[in-house]
Amino acid sequence: MLGDEARHFWMARSVARVMGLNLAEQMRRGRLRPEEYEVMVAACRGCALVEQCEKWLAEPRVQASTTPPGCRISGPLTRLRRAG
Repeated sequence: MLGDEARHFWMARSVARVMGLNLAEQMRRGRLRPEEYEVMVAACRGCALVEQCEKWLAEPRVQASTTPPGCRISGPLTRLRRAG
């Protein structure tokens, strides 16, 4: 069963933000297609580690170099981060 779309939309954006990424800006720059963003949110919605992710997001930090352990959207976020 998939999680709430709005909740996971914001969680995906929040994980990206903690990694220093602005997904809207990545789309404006042509580094992230809307379809890819949609797939990322869908993958996040299917994750079983929501509570762990929320705890990771709640930890005080300036920036993270990686996603939370077990993150289903780690690949695309890491790719975007490496692309600068």
